Amino acid sequence: MRRVWQLFGIAAFFLSASMATEAVKTPVSTATKAVLEAPVVLATDHQNGKITPKTIEATFEKAGFFINDNRNMLAPFKKNFGKTHHDVYNLFTIFKKDMVLKLVKKYPNIGLFTPMSMSIWVPKGGKKIYVSRLSAKSMAAILGIPADDADLLAYTKLVEDTLKKALPGATVVKPTYAPSAPKGPLVYTKSIKIPDGADAEDFKDEFESEKFESALPPAEFIMAGFNDLNYDFSEAKYDAYTFYDVYSICNLEVIYTVSQTHPEAGAFAPCSLYMYNKDGESTIEVGFPTVYNWIATMHMEDEASINVLLKAQKRMERILSKLAGEKVEEPVKPATPAKKVPAPIAPKTPAVPAAPAAHKPTPAPKPVSAPVPAPAPAKKCGGGKCGKGKCGGSV
Repeated sequence: MRRVWQLFGIAAFFLSASMATEAVKTPVSTATKAVLEAPVVLATDHQNGKITPKTIEATFEKAGFFINDNRNMLAPFKKNFGKTHHDVYNLFTIFKKDMVLKLVKKYPNIGLFTPMSMSIWVPKGGKKIYVSRLSAKSMAAILGIPADDADLLAYTKLVEDTLKKALPGATVVKPTYAPSAPKGPLVYTKSIKIPDGADAEDFKDEFESEKFESALPPAEFIMAGFNDLNYDFSEAKYDAYTFYDVYSICNLEVIYTVSQTHPEAGAFAPCSLYMYNKDGESTIEVGFPTVYNWIATMHMEDEASINVLLKAQKRMERILSKLAGEKVEEPVKPATPAKKVPAPIAPKTPAVPAAPAAHKPTPAPKPVSAPVPAPAPAKKCGGGKCGKGKCGGSV
């Protein structure tokens, strides 16, 4: 009997050791397993146009937020696609510098939401104005951090309170759908090796300007904004990073297509893509929230939205994989069929020579219309180089 208990004890020991080892290999985070929530949407009467994106912006500016951009999307929609679906549709991006500083000291990937994105819209002929944003739980799930983090909750609470001031009498619009489980990773990341002996700042300048930024237009991406967060960190005497840059990336076809059925999707647009190097380390860390967040939080089922989102996701993954030195299979382009050249037809000889045609003066060339002026650049962030791109160009 004692032998049986000895064997049982040995088995229990190895079982517990195995379980402990497994726990080390695959740590479980309640935050990353959290189910994403639908975007939070507030609505109120726009009082015959008295409440506008500009008045909302002014309220946030008064509350101490940095206004990254407040982009009217109707003009580029009309220019590139020929029609619009709202009386108002703006992409509004903001952040609070002091709160971002608190969060980056704990969570280096806070650039995923710096700036935060919102959409502001009025339906065609509508009397209400709507604003969407992400909830604290959704942000925590994407960041992979505790949902009860005090600094994150204080940050999102300030956003909520400011929105209520900007939208008097606003009510929360209950979503008509329940979020679905994400079918892919919530964040896509890459580590780019800085060559041995290279200066991190010099390598970054070449990498960003000559490689990353030049790869965006061929893939139909627009650089809608740029924030040098490390400038603000340095101003606050926080020097943990050699650099910390965040790009606002826009794909016009994506937001135009998705906003028709889900105008609240502006809570994810433009997409924030961070690039940073910690002092003393030899890699550039890159990351952005994936489109699987869009599809899951809004329970998307229409093929047009899903297809355009997945296409953009694959294109950005391909860009970053190539920049990381990985072998990437280029998409196969369908072969263009050869054009049939018709056989030449022998000219017929007229029986009687035709009379020469009367001379007509060459008409004056038509005046060329002036090019459409580019939209105003985004505001600058401290001493950074924000607003290098425009989200109003053609793709």
